[in-house]
Amino acid sequence: MSKVIERAVTKQLNECLTDHDLLPRDQSAYRKQHSTETAMLRVLSDSLTAADEQRVTLLGLLDLTAAFDCVDCSGCSATSIGLTGTALCWMSWLLTGRTQQVAYTTAPTRPVQFGVPKGSVLGPLLFVLYTAELSQVVTKHGIVLHQYADDCQVYVTTSPNDTSSAVDQFSRCLNDLQRWLSKSRLLLNPTKTQVLWLGPKCQVERVPICEVPVLDRPTAVKVVDTARSIGVIVNSHLIMSAHVTTICRAAYFQLRQIRLVA
Repeated sequence: MSKVIERAVTKQLNECLTDHDLLPRDQSAYRKQHSTETAMLRVLSDSLTAADEQRVTLLGLLDLTAAFDCVDCSGCSATSIGLTGTALCWMSWLLTGRTQQVAYTTAPTRPVQFGVPKGSVLGPLLFVLYTAELSQVVTKHGIVLHQYADDCQVYVTTSPNDTSSAVDQFSRCLNDLQRWLSKSRLLLNPTKTQVLWLGPKCQVERVPICEVPVLDRPTAVKVVDTARSIGVIVNSHLIMSAHVTTICRAAYFQLRQIRLVA
């Protein structure tokens, strides 16, 4: 019954958010006509456009640690989107008063103070609203953000002769981003952050910077040639051969398993 009620609330809330243009435009998760494909197309399209102009793109793939479990329910953005009265009371009831217990021990029941309900229908949408301000934090630095749930892609285009300024701009943005996340009880994991230079081979090879400072780590993050973002293998020269090879290999092994079973 709870799932049925949540679906009804999610439908009405989505319609309200869509009609009043309240959903973050740089978020492709949990919304109609958006997917991982639209998230990657935005990044690759901007990078290819910059490549046509003989510019390079500094792309950072950011990882939020246990993001859905760290949402501060008391700071939920329900009031900021206009929920009042009974609807606001119901939303607060959904997020608070929950408990958890380790089943294989005699541990006592503990209250759950943070995180959206596991397996809930409404939880993912609430997470999107909770992190909607990330876009404002990033764009004020002149950097583009695109998200798919808790996967964040931040990037900036620059001339190969001005990459140092782009790196400083990128680092300042991440520091501000980390401060906002800390206030919101979220954590950016610098050890899983990956950085790439994207562009034509002749332009990327001109970039002298091989490390980028990320937050307060003692050592900078090394620039990589390939990385996986939302299931897609991104190559620094914007060539999809590595991704195509991976897909073909997976399809081959799957077909082989089907034949063995048959």
